[in-house]
Amino acid sequence: MTYMLQEIHEQPGILERLCDEECANVQALRRAMTDEGIECISIAARGTSDNAATFGKYLLEITAGIPVSLAAPSVFTLYQAKLDLSRWLVLGISQSGESTDVVDVLKRTREMGALTAGITNVRDSSLARAADFALFCHAGEEKSVAATKTYTAALGVLYLLSSAITGNAQMLNDLRSAAGAVRAVFDIEEQIERIVERYRYMQECMVIARGMNLATCQEAALKLSETCYVVAKPYSSADFLHGPIAAIDEGFPVFLYAPPGKGYKAMLGLTGELARDRAEMIVVSTEEEILSRATTPIRLPVEVDEIYSPLVYVAVGQLFAQYLSVAKGYNPDQPRNLSKITRTM
Repeated sequence: MTYMLQEIHEQPGILERLCDEECANVQALRRAMTDEGIECISIAARGTSDNAATFGKYLLEITAGIPVSLAAPSVFTLYQAKLDLSRWLVLGISQSGESTDVVDVLKRTREMGALTAGITNVRDSSLARAADFALFCHAGEEKSVAATKTYTAALGVLYLLSSAITGNAQMLNDLRSAAGAVRAVFDIEEQIERIVERYRYMQECMVIARGMNLATCQEAALKLSETCYVVAKPYSSADFLHGPIAAIDEGFPVFLYAPPGKGYKAMLGLTGELARDRAEMIVVSTEEEILSRATTPIRLPVEVDEIYSPLVYVAVGQLFAQYLSVAKGYNPDQPRNLSKITRTM
């Protein structure tokens, strides 16, 4: 068993552990946000963590009604911009806690009046030391270079933050239930392993979702690029129609992550456009209507509320990438040209 596969299977337990062990830190941050009169949030991250940041923007704006921006670290690290960040929370996300530019953003924005917090998996990390508040993933050491469990753990921390800000304690119970739904995905793991054989020679694809699951398609695409060396381009279904759809022709692989919810109608409508172009559609859903239109349907054995579906659906993308990498003869734990800690300025 690869480390990547082992760590994918650890994710439900990590989400449950977060509910037990990280609530106090999140509540402390919530109190500081109230004391500081925080009105806006900016999230700084890179790579997989940046996909978690995209999810955080959707979650916190939808549930807490707080405007959230995604920071451009080079504004601070390259251009030395000075902003008035009083009444802002700047949240950095880095699994290792050693992403140089994310740490630098927290240091600089703190000087500009921001309240700062960091989400990381490493307690004694530069990010944890630089932030006013450190929030931890409790994921244990991640040995595979391609991050899986720390991605979902970062999402778990963001759910806890949403619960604290909104005072919605039910979200904790719902997060525990979502952990069980992730376990249910493993019931179709053998099916996914068989399916990937069809795509052994795939060199490029597009990965599409809508709304809450934009981060899911981004992260699923990243895993395909990292571990399988596939040129995988992620899009919102809305953005996809504004140009990229012109690149689709017969047999072009398109992955669609389509849970029931507010984003589902747009995804269902998109299948008609893709069928017209005879695209190869790999559809991940619980809904028979959209699955029946797929070239390759991946039917999830469990349905969750749309707000928690990113935890469940990304597990399918992770498993697909892991098994496709192995089918292609690669080692998903050690992608070429990559290391666990990436330092950029």
